[in-house]
Amino acid sequence: NLLIYPAEHVIYGEYMYEVWDEEMIKHLLGFFMPENMRIDVVSKSFAKSQDFHYEPWFGSRYTEEDISPSLMELWRNPPEIDVSLQLPSQNEFIPTDFSIRANDISNDLVTVTSPTCIIDEPLIRFWYKLDNTFKLPRANTYFRINLKGGYDNVKNCILTELFIHLLKDELNEIIYQASVAKLETSVSIFSDKLELKVYGFNDKLPVLLSKILAIAKSFLPSDDRFKVIKEDVVRTLKNTNMKPLSHSSYLRLQVLCQSFYDVDEKLSILHGLSLADLMAFIPELRSQLYIEGLCHGNLSQEEAIHISNIFKSIFSVQPLPIEMRHQECVICLPSGANLVRNVSVKNKCETNSVIELYFQIEQEKGMELTRLKALIDLFDEILEEPFFNQLRTKEQLGYVVECSPRVTYRVFGFCFCIQSSKYNPIYLQERIDNFISGLDELLEGLDDESFENYRSGLMAKLLEKDPSLTYESNRFWNQITDKRYMFDQSQKEAEDLKSIKKNDVISWYKTYLQQWSPKCRRLAVRVWGCNTNIKESEKHSKSALVIKDLTAFKLSSEFYQSLC
Repeated sequence: NLLIYPAEHVIYGEYMYEVWDEEMIKHLLGFFMPENMRIDVVSKSFAKSQDFHYEPWFGSRYTEEDISPSLMELWRNPPEIDVSLQLPSQNEFIPTDFSIRANDISNDLVTVTSPTCIIDEPLIRFWYKLDNTFKLPRANTYFRINLKGGYDNVKNCILTELFIHLLKDELNEIIYQASVAKLETSVSIFSDKLELKVYGFNDKLPVLLSKILAIAKSFLPSDDRFKVIKEDVVRTLKNTNMKPLSHSSYLRLQVLCQSFYDVDEKLSILHGLSLADLMAFIPELRSQLYIEGLCHGNLSQEEAIHISNIFKSIFSVQPLPIEMRHQECVICLPSGANLVRNVSVKNKCETNSVIELYFQIEQEKGMELTRLKALIDLFDEILEEPFFNQLRTKEQLGYVVECSPRVTYRVFGFCFCIQSSKYNPIYLQERIDNFISGLDELLEGLDDESFENYRSGLMAKLLEKDPSLTYESNRFWNQITDKRYMFDQSQKEAEDLKSIKKNDVISWYKTYLQQWSPKCRRLAVRVWGCNTNIKESEKHSKSALVIKDLTAFKLSSEFYQSLC
């Protein structure tokens, strides 16, 4: 475009029409008549008696036929015309106000670096931050709406999922109109929470939000859409865990989380659900709510408060008390735990096996939070390359070889994972254990310069400026959804890194990863490929506790207090 248009037109040059020629448009539309039309019908079920021609290159069969005069006449003079066959009305979401709010706000608000809570009521809590960095006419508004009883049991869980999917389906038309005007919408579900994100040009954002919330409050699904969406959800559930890597993560979370509904159980319940079940459930689901949101970008505080008032005016319901909102608890693995879970691949033709070796560290705790996170992240920084180099490059165990921290509802962990089509999970775990046992030597042999390079490199990453408004919004939103509200966590972690020495990392490793330490608590999730024999696991389970009855295991376990 730079070679074709002047600089001021380079973005929209090929889309801009500066001349209105009504006669030319009428002339062009004059060709839109039945005589000039061609219809292509593609089907795999044409009548067998038809006389087919064969396309010479690919051998595709086809027929040609004239449109009958009677059908042509019917098209020329139809008895009625579908009312939807008309030009769309003007898009009401096209922005007209592109003024930058930060240019008109007092310096006190402009210098604020973190969101502030501007509303904290039983029904709604709102966080707000004016964008004073990127200064674009855009805003990101994120909301999580707790729905009453949405995750109380497996039936409620699947009914809530159906409701959210049907709501997204109902919103499709209005979401598309807004997206044409660069105003985007995301609707998703997290346990009993509907997460709604509306982002883009800020001018007409409240208009779109009002329409979305009005539909969410009042809509009831039709029978035909219920059948379609139910079929989609059934298909999704059937395809869950087809990939061994995602299957291993699923199995790990199934052990760790107190409330984790099995996909097969959800599928069994779903088959028996009807539209009547959902219609009876929806009023209860919407009867009590709790909303937490973030308004970030080119919005004044008054505009953010106006957005909160949209929620309050549309959802005139009782607030959902905190004890009725779902909060996930994570299992506290016992001291010295060495647990194993063995499962065959779901796809019987899948040759890949996976080992995921998870070490549970600690739950986040007060002032020690950032130091512990800094130690875990620094350990990961040091370990990533040698782990990959040894097990992927040298030993060539499999295509996927990775290690990284895990944070499960604010409980720290560390994970080693290998996917392989050549070796079974037991051998893969033995190689991981061998690597871990040699880490003492690797860490001790790390010279001061190398350690400082790792530490300073991690500090530089933590202190990098957010590259975009959305990146910054997502960072804030993660703190809100985790109920941590530590918006400067990266800066605090970088500060804690300054005092961390090599011996601190070695001590951390010996405390949490060496098997003879009482604080070493591990869970090995083994997914066995179709070309391996899962019965081999019985020969290698003497030193580990194999989880065979997950329900009984959880009933006998302790759990961390829920933080989010």
